[in-house]
Formats: sequence, structure tokens, C-alpha cells
Amino acid sequence: MRITFGEFVLDCGTRQLLRGGAELHTSPKELLLLELLLRARPRAVSRTRLRAAIWPDVRVGETSLHVLVSQLRATLGDDAHEPRFVRTVPGFGYSFPAPADQDGAPSAPASRFSLEYEGALVALSDGENVLGREEALATRVDGPGVSRRHARIHVRDGRATLEDLGSKNGTFVDGVRVAEPRVLHDGDGIRLGRRVSLVFRSHAADPTKTEDGSG
Repeated sequence: MRITFGEFVLDCGTRQLLRGGAELHTSPKELLLLELLLRARPRAVSRTRLRAAIWPDVRVGETSLHVLVSQLRATLGDDAHEPRFVRTVPGFGYSFPAPADQDGAPSAPASRFSLEYEGALVALSDGENVLGREEALATRVDGPGVSRRHARIHVRDGRATLEDLGSKNGTFVDGVRVAEPRVLHDGDGIRLGRRVSLVFRSHAADPTKTEDGSG
């Protein structure tokens, strides 16, 4: 998914910030902060939520977030007193006030299976799809309580199976903790850790269900 604002483009898939087609040098945390604000626009995001999403396993103070916001503003050429892109909401947090256009809105991908995550569809490939906050993962999912390699969905022979990878805060399907590999069905709600929610989607008839909808 690509989000265009002003003279910039944030490519969420490749984790790049572009201006005039050229990549800007940004830290992973800068990109994550920008993405969080863009996805929430025009709503403000609290400092507490931002710190939990950007530093999920570390307790940091106000200074760390303030410094990161200053770095992002410098990258965007933004002014804290007359903001175009990053507005301070006094006593609360930050918001993204500028208009933005989003490419890649939810639509059925070529893959048979996908995950709905933060308004986008993430295609699942045949074989192993690891979910977690590790930067290199194709199915990267970040948020409070998500481990670096949290869970995996294995796609094989027309079905998808979810397995927890020994995560600290657990993997859940429709509120039930996953203790052993579980076959997924269209519409299953998946939760990683404390608050990160996804929805499993099948873009063809589900062979693991009978005609009356039972498994």
C-alpha cells in the first residue's frame, strides 16, 4: 500500500519514504511513526499508544517520542509551529492534518488467502508466513505485545493453519488461545498479543467446511 501526501509517498510494503521518486534516508521508527499517524488520520493518536506501538517491549519516557517526532519533522521539512504534516495535540499526542491519497485499498489479491490488517489486505503465500514485528518479515505485524516472530500461518493443499511460535502474550482465534495448530476459516478473528487484531480471509470456497457451514 502506498500513501501519497504533499510531495511525498510512503510505501508501506517496501518500507520506503520517497520524494520525487527518490528515497529519503529514514529510520525504521520514523517510518513506523509516520505510518501510524497516516493510518489514523485525521484522528489524533495518543502519546501512550504511539510509545506502545513504537517501543513495544521497552518502557520509554516522553523524551524518546519527542525526539522521534522532531526527527520526522526534519525529514519532512515540517514546522512544529505551522505544521503541514505532524500536528501536536496539546496534552494528548499527535495527528496528521494534511490530505493524503491511499493506493491499494482492500481488494481480493491473487493469493487464495489473506489477512485484513489496518484497512489493507496482506496476501499469504504458499508455505510458511511468519507474523511478527521483525523488520524482514513479508507479513510484518507490529503493536503492543507482539513478539519479533509471534505466530505463523502455513498454507498448503488449499488450507491455512495457524500456529503460535511460543510468543509471550499469546495468539488467539475468536478469543480462544491457540495451544496447537489450528485450521483457519474465512472470517476468523485473530489477535496477536494484547490488542493487535486481524481477520483471516479466503478468496475461494473453503474446502474445510461442508455445505451447511460446519467444519
